[in-house]
Amino acid sequence: MATSAPGEPTIGDIGEFGLIDRVRGEIGDNRHVLLGPGDDAAHVSTKDGTFLVSTDLLVEGRHFRRDWSSPHDIGRKAAACNLSDINAMGGVATALTVGFGAPADLPVSWVLDMTRGFEVECAHVGAHIVGGDVTASDKIVIAVTAMGDVTRPVLRSGALPGDVVAYAGQLGLAGAGFAALSRGFRSPKAAVDAHRVPHPPYAAGPQAAGAGATAMTDISDGLLADLGHIAEASGVAIDLVSSTFVVPEPVATVSEALGVDALTFMLTGGDDYALVATFSSQASLPEGWTAIGAVSDGAGILVDGKTYEGPAGHQHFR
Repeated sequence: MATSAPGEPTIGDIGEFGLIDRVRGEIGDNRHVLLGPGDDAAHVSTKDGTFLVSTDLLVEGRHFRRDWSSPHDIGRKAAACNLSDINAMGGVATALTVGFGAPADLPVSWVLDMTRGFEVECAHVGAHIVGGDVTASDKIVIAVTAMGDVTRPVLRSGALPGDVVAYAGQLGLAGAGFAALSRGFRSPKAAVDAHRVPHPPYAAGPQAAGAGATAMTDISDGLLADLGHIAEASGVAIDLVSSTFVVPEPVATVSEALGVDALTFMLTGGDDYALVATFSSQASLPEGWTAIGAVSDGAGILVDGKTYEGPAGHQHFR
């Protein structure tokens, strides 16, 4: 087993994005790389056009549990995570490749049901699985690469002071569902189902790009955490207004049962794959988008003008 030398930083020390920054320093680019690491997807040119590409990894026991979710649910979730990355750039996914690792005693029927889940989710945008790889593994590992088309990629780095911050999709449901499942509950159904199968707003990404969104990302780790990437990439501060959030009834139910502030699920819960974007204050928000704050000079994320106390969302390697 590999161990670090005394004083050498580990992945746990520097975290997911610290690791990505280090790796980024080791790789090059070329004229085909229009946009490399740092956004929800890369933008690459070819002789006959351009395409978006993004990869996500789901590991059993960390991203899903077989006693909580059916193979069909897991296939849909694995697809949705990746289709959402293309959506977050303002694009539409067209194809997926899937790397799949599993124990030898996993029933074939499990894999086929998962595949059907993939295809059901992909049908929302007209995409399909076009290839991949299979290997033996001690636990189920699903690595998905999504490719897609875009007219105007929306980056994380374009937010400007004075812009409006808005979101599309649902917030807090998946986080509340995970919290309920973690305590042994199987309800409220809407929250638990949202954890098992997210529902990204697939039409909202291209709509936002068409409406002139200045920056955008999807919400996988939590609204505050993912908005933090926009704030850092754009060199701005973002201030959210708590009174603009409408708490869904299932989130309120879980909040009351567990003694957790409902706003916590809205601000820091992940896995809903909603979109959050910034727009010029002169722009009209597309249908389905809700304004929740503003961009200003400065740095970091604020809630009602104050620094949020507590974790901003899910942290890998913690």
